[in-house]
Amino acid sequence: QLQLVESGGGLVQPGGSLRLSCAASGFTLNDFAIGWFRQAPGKEREGVSCISRSADSTTYVDAVKGRFSISRDYHKGTVYLQMNSLKPEDTAVYVCAATLACPVRAVAVNYWGQGTQVTVSS
Repeated sequence: QLQLVESGGGLVQPGGSLRLSCAASGFTLNDFAIGWFRQAPGKEREGVSCISRSADSTTYVDAVKGRFSISRDYHKGTVYLQMNSLKPEDTAVYVCAATLACPVRAVAVNYWGQGTQVTVSS
């Protein structure tokens, strides 16, 4: 199966930090733009951030600007989402997705990850 694999989720207190990782199983993601989405129970999937194939462009949803940072390591074939100053409203399942260019649209996603749970609670 060609799939993305996320890791790094967990339970963290408000104000804490987590770093999520996205890697590929069965292929390399270096030639793809990578977007991060999140979905909380009862809410629609929300695009959080995206990084272009060449890493020359990054985008963020307003709710996470200044707190989250997306980057990629071509040697490791990994995309990271550094999440700082986490808030309870950041609680969600975070998934990464590979597509041709940012912004990523769900209908244009080539590969999805399985998701990793992020819970922000005191």
